[in-house]
Amino acid sequence: MTSTSSTQSVRKILAAALLVLPCVFSLVFIMHFRHLADFLNFRIRYVPRSPERVVASLIAAHNNWPLIHDPHMIAYLFLPVFPLCAFALYVLSRAARPLASAIALMTTITGTIYMGGLFGMWTAFYRGLGLVDESNLAGATATFTAMTTPQGAFLFTTTLAKLTMIGLAAQSLVLWGTRVVPAWSIACVALGCSLFLAFWDLDNWMLIGMVLILVGFLPVRKRLLQAPEDGGTSS
Repeated sequence: MTSTSSTQSVRKILAAALLVLPCVFSLVFIMHFRHLADFLNFRIRYVPRSPERVVASLIAAHNNWPLIHDPHMIAYLFLPVFPLCAFALYVLSRAARPLASAIALMTTITGTIYMGGLFGMWTAFYRGLGLVDESNLAGATATFTAMTTPQGAFLFTTTLAKLTMIGLAAQSLVLWGTRVVPAWSIACVALGCSLFLAFWDLDNWMLIGMVLILVGFLPVRKRLLQAPEDGGTSS
């Protein structure tokens, strides 16, 4: 395989990642809605469900659904696509702004590592509670409440996970003014990431944010497949 064909193969993988990421994570958010009314219930602040109800329902279910049907697990398994998308943006921006693009890339990748810890925790919480005996409901509820209260290690991990969207937004903004992709594409990605950060844990807002990221990624994907090897700006 020649160097040119190898580079093009890598670009095709990165271009595919730009579609896979927003599509899969849109599905993850959709899986949180039981009815259309759930999606239409827009709120400004996240109000967690009652720990008593959450724990009771998980214990009663006894993990009677496959692990892969858990939206947290699906998101967890597809997290490696985030660095691929980050590198795709880096390929297009590195020639024009090498330092800024490298810093933004590392921010996204760093956030992805902590995002993995966050999704891993939620998956472990939910599947673990499915193994608890109903006689231990009170203790399980108290433990779940303590472990998911936004403080300490849980809050620290959640905060660091947000670096993923901060980095992705920064990577898109590095492309601003380079004429590599249209300005509206950059704005869509940045706005989508901003919705994530502003309405963290509100699935309908995050779904809208992911759709915006998908729309913004389309010109990025097209440019990636057409761009010269050095990722330079277009004329």
